[in-house]
Amino acid sequence: MNTSALPQQAAPLVVDIDHLCTRFGRTVVHEDVCLQVARGEIVSVVGGSGSGKTVLMRQMLGLEQPYSGSVRVFGIDVHRSNRMQLQEVRNNWGMLFQHGALYSALNVFENVARPLREMRTLPEYVIRDIVLLKLDMVGLGPEHAIKMPANLSGGMIKRVALARALALDPKLLFLDEPTAGLDPDRSESFVALIKTLHANLNLTVVMVTHDLDTLFALSGRIAVLADKKVITTGSTREVVQFQHPFVEHFFLGGRGLRALDALAEQEQKARRDII
Repeated sequence: MNTSALPQQAAPLVVDIDHLCTRFGRTVVHEDVCLQVARGEIVSVVGGSGSGKTVLMRQMLGLEQPYSGSVRVFGIDVHRSNRMQLQEVRNNWGMLFQHGALYSALNVFENVARPLREMRTLPEYVIRDIVLLKLDMVGLGPEHAIKMPANLSGGMIKRVALARALALDPKLLFLDEPTAGLDPDRSESFVALIKTLHANLNLTVVMVTHDLDTLFALSGRIAVLADKKVITTGSTREVVQFQHPFVEHFFLGGRGLRALDALAEQEQKARRDII
């Protein structure tokens, strides 16, 4: 692993995965996976089909039990903590699922309000104000609150799901394929929204994605899963220079080179704007 690409330790670790192994029967998915995410980072996990990206995220969420090793979030081992400790940690993270995972029988307001109601500590008028605030944060006005998920566009579903993920003011945000199913314009708009929220809310973000434009636009660091472990981590420029068949196929194929060219153009534009 490229240890020089690890985050500076001045920022405390939010996620610390240490020598993690995952097995399903005789199938080994992860073998000695190590990955750290410092406060304020956006770290993206990429890998080929079957590399265990989603399983790794589920282990960070405490939904999958590793065979060995540990996953610490905010210093708590999520697989060796009691119920109260785990709930405290869960109250500090939000999760945006790939397809939104909205409750189809609940309108927009009730979907966003659900994690607040589950706390059983907030009066209704406070819940109302928080829900409308979160909808506003993701660019949705109060007129959308009574709409049902079936009447929402794909982009609006993502925004409602993001508002719900932010309902409890999390410090850590998990994103599972955040732009999947969106057309290029909506995808670009959603990426810009996540960038703004990351900066304004001082969020730490862990993302799984296969979309190269989203990956390059958002990632502070990229972690590559291959050969059952994290083979390298680093900036986009550092990762694409790592010699491995998956890296060459994923990042340096036609699609990857186009995305890299687009990234270079954006960086040049940013430099011109500063000057």
